[in-house]
Amino acid sequence: MDEEKRITVRLPAELHERLAGQAKRDRRSVNGEIVHLLEVALADPSVGGDSR
Repeated sequence: MDEEKRITVRLPAELHERLAGQAKRDRRSVNGEIVHLLEVALADPSVGGDSR
């Protein structure tokens, strides 16, 4: 990443707990896990089901 943007996201506590658990298993920070999941979802057009 050449440039980074900082954002604030409100997450339900349960979702944060799930992300933290997955991040720990993947040896990433929660932020790193979110970035990874977004990159995977945006790279694969079949994920997300955009039916336009």
